[in-house]
Amino acid sequence: MFGVLVEIGTPAKTPKPRGKSTGWKTGKVRSKRIRYPVVKKRKSPTKKAQNLKI
Repeated sequence: MFGVLVEIGTPAKTPKPRGKSTGWKTGKVRSKRIRYPVVKKRKSPTKKAQNLKI
């Protein structure tokens, strides 16, 4: 049985190398991300105030 397993191999992927990542490519232009203004929702009237109008 061992000989068959050696011939077939394993379904597992090979391990990934450890250590520091490569990071930014050399010569790549870096720019800051675009900051968008905060959108604030208006404050809705309370349910109690709506009931008093009736």
